[in-house]
Amino acid sequence: KTTQMIMRPDDANIVGNVHGGTILKMIEEAGCIIGTRHCNTQTGDRCVAALARVERTDFLHPMFIGEVAHVSAEITYTSKHSVEVQVNVLSENIVTGAKKLTNKAALWYVPFSLQNVAKIIEVPPIEYSGPEQEEAGKKRYEAQKLERLETKERNGEIIMSVSLPDRQTKEPYTVAFSQSSLIHLIGPSDCTLHGFVHGGVTMKLMDEVAGIVAACHCKTNIVTASVDAINFHRKIKKGCVITISGRMTFTSNKSMEIEVLVDADPLVEAEKGKYRAVTAFFTYISLDKDNKPLPVPPLKLEGEEEQKRFEEGKARYLQNKAKRLADKERQQ
Repeated sequence: KTTQMIMRPDDANIVGNVHGGTILKMIEEAGCIIGTRHCNTQTGDRCVAALARVERTDFLHPMFIGEVAHVSAEITYTSKHSVEVQVNVLSENIVTGAKKLTNKAALWYVPFSLQNVAKIIEVPPIEYSGPEQEEAGKKRYEAQKLERLETKERNGEIIMSVSLPDRQTKEPYTVAFSQSSLIHLIGPSDCTLHGFVHGGVTMKLMDEVAGIVAACHCKTNIVTASVDAINFHRKIKKGCVITISGRMTFTSNKSMEIEVLVDADPLVEAEKGKYRAVTAFFTYISLDKDNKPLPVPPLKLEGEEEQKRFEEGKARYLQNKAKRLADKERQQ
């Protein structure tokens, strides 16, 4: 499955870089299409593939207004109740013909019945090129399943947004100075046939909030560098009010990590109460007017909790850095 889309001004920031959230939304739509098609190739209940998790996604090169995004998707593994979809994104300069790989992502989907949203449909198996391919897919499946279980109960405190008057009283470069939130009512255009929000819509809003946090901290042009695994813990229904909150957790010399949490409030079914629906960590970098990396101001920590989150972020940063170096050595 391959789709193409030209990048327009409303897809980008003020200097012409396409928003990371726009790219994440395109990736998720491609994954949803191929996943839903595959799960409906068998007889029985009709279903739709719902996003359960996005693995770590790196933004390898920036994409700009006027370029064409080529999004290709392929199913690479199926378990009894889930589908792994690998998605690649290429950007094309249609004037020069130059193309470059901007993103590679792996997404996991679970098919839900259109007749009964509580019913998970069995996934038709795919044919593998050999036992090694199937075994590698099974290892990825078990690893993501374990990580999802570990993060499922991540229900930290609700982050309070900082309004502009309050921000002026906070010390610059602190967590409190840049933390931000966005409130959004889930409408019909945000939802699937089930009446539940598209994963891509949620990811786009999460990227917007993370970008606001990064911009408030640096006061420069900022772009998404990577997204750690995004875990969708619970579905969000049409009519819910969601609060997307972001806070700075870690800064290195040239990058910053922002934790983003999505809380859903089912207003019509208020008795169910507010719940944590999605969690993720976004990494941003600061750029000058020539799109060259700038140093990131160090984060000023206040209290033990912020120090703890900083150390956890540092561990993730060092782990990802070591993995990138190992991947680079293997390719040489």
